[in-house]
Amino acid sequence: MIIKHTISFKLRPYKSARFGTMYQIQLHITFGGYRWVTSTGCLLVDEKAWDSQAQMVKSGYVGPKGETAAEINSTLSNCKEQLETAVKYFEVNDTFPTVEQLADKYNERMNRKRPAVEKKDAAPAQPGFFEVFDMFVENSGEKNAWTPATFQKMAALKADLLACDEGMSFESLDDNGLTKFVIYLRDEKVLKTPRKKKEERTEYDAEDLIGIKNSTIGKKMGYLRWFLNWATDKGYNTNRSYKTFRPTLKTTQKKVIYLTEEELCRVRDLDLTGENEYLDPVRDVFIFCCFSGLRHSDVSNLRRSDIKSDHIEVTTVKTDDSLSIELNEATKAILKKYKKIQFKKNLALPRYTNQAMNRDLKELCRLAGVEEEIRITTYKGNERMDIVKPKWQLVGTHTGRRTFIVHALSHGTPPNVVMKWTGHNDYKSMKPYIDIVDSIKAKEMKKFDQLYKKK
Repeated sequence: MIIKHTISFKLRPYKSARFGTMYQIQLHITFGGYRWVTSTGCLLVDEKAWDSQAQMVKSGYVGPKGETAAEINSTLSNCKEQLETAVKYFEVNDTFPTVEQLADKYNERMNRKRPAVEKKDAAPAQPGFFEVFDMFVENSGEKNAWTPATFQKMAALKADLLACDEGMSFESLDDNGLTKFVIYLRDEKVLKTPRKKKEERTEYDAEDLIGIKNSTIGKKMGYLRWFLNWATDKGYNTNRSYKTFRPTLKTTQKKVIYLTEEELCRVRDLDLTGENEYLDPVRDVFIFCCFSGLRHSDVSNLRRSDIKSDHIEVTTVKTDDSLSIELNEATKAILKKYKKIQFKKNLALPRYTNQAMNRDLKELCRLAGVEEEIRITTYKGNERMDIVKPKWQLVGTHTGRRTFIVHALSHGTPPNVVMKWTGHNDYKSMKPYIDIVDSIKAKEMKKFDQLYKKK
């Protein structure tokens, strides 16, 4: 028998009268949907002394009783080895242990006394809904190497589930329970952080404070189905209602915001001397996105070692795709401009956070007169909401990548070539851009009507 399990060390902070906050190093094991935690007897007075990735104490640390990092790490190594041996004992005997049985075997190997008296022959308690959710996040997160963004989305989903019903169970998520959750998200969810800054709010205050849009509800329900599928496969859930639950969430195709050739040229040629000079490197990073098709995250991560004589080689941050993108005159000029400037981590271009870049891009496009009015249509429940904004307010870091794709297609570049540059895996993701290009072609064809009518 093979018992799939994961063993790790984690810090648990607690208050000490002598040292203030101290950190107990705990030994964790998860197996078969169960979790057991025990103390290693090792303590830290400095959280920074712990290397969570290497799962050991950093060299040079000395503990409150004079214990060295090497001594602590030796103790941790022994704890882990004895726990692995305890698991192996049950594997060899073709027996799947309870948590109590595994704890007994480990304590026996560590020459520990049994910490507590338990009822014999008692069936292990089934973990609750939110305990299983935590197992899902821990196991799937480690197995699939989730990004921080995915962990944040799952944390937000758990918070919503708790706010909807603290006593939620798998059994309660029938059609009525799932509908209750959708109604909570649509009508009752209070956003802790409004979408707009106070001075920018207009008549849409209520939308910013209560409830979320159908498109966002659809994403959250997708994450919930992901969890429930996992819980069903692991044997925790027998309620299959979620498989056929499909609420009506009316949505519209998301508007693709990109810059026309004229707008792009206005941004490129805008005079930024004087008080607006701080926007010059922001413009360079944005133009690089517009002429390379890279996401802002990949441009922010671009190293000088990624730059070859006629192309750049990158592994994308979001999807881990390995891309080779040819350089053109625009991207070459921007790289040359910053060639002699030393950035941290040997970066090739200035780095901005996504929030700072979005803020400055809006100001840049406002100054460049990117003021075409755009109507955004969204739905919350059955309520249709139309918002008209100048384009500069809708520009963000992803606008550069969208601008590249639209212009590449409109200039006749085959979609499969564009997909090699951008890392898109299927034509479905390219369809919104192809639809835009078709409308551009229709407008261009009308120019021939004017030519024909000329006398």
